[in-house]
Amino acid sequence: MDKDVRVSRAVGYFRQGYNCAQAVCAAFADLYGLTEEQAMRVAASFGGGIGRMHETCGAACGMFILAGLDCGATRSEDREGKLHNYEVVQRLAAEFRRRNGSLVCAELLGMRPPADGAPPKKRPCADTVAEGARIFADYFEEVHEMPSLHKPLQDIELA
Repeated sequence: MDKDVRVSRAVGYFRQGYNCAQAVCAAFADLYGLTEEQAMRVAASFGGGIGRMHETCGAACGMFILAGLDCGATRSEDREGKLHNYEVVQRLAAEFRRRNGSLVCAELLGMRPPADGAPPKKRPCADTVAEGARIFADYFEEVHEMPSLHKPLQDIELA
């Protein structure tokens, strides 16, 4: 499944009524051996800027959930793994901010002025879902090479 299909899938989930985090997370769930239902449950609390508190955008949170599935440390003593995951999250966040102007849901929705002073788009959620999915697909393609998109994580050799 190529990048454009993943992005379309994410936007489709959003348009069906799933929140931004669920839409992004579910579009890539199969890569990590998750069912659609599991992905929806894992990401359920992150919509509306985390529980509709309008903090970190749900589409960005969906990317961060995926980063945890992709390279999250699984042993408490794995300091190097933790640092690597945090670097990946920071890189994804920086790209999301660059493309969308903010990571903050309230700023993206125009509920408060963005830090950069740029006027917010009106209800940009479908666009931020698309960007979140595209950014994660770009990351995944870079790290794992696109043919690996057809394999679950346990079959992928991580760099």
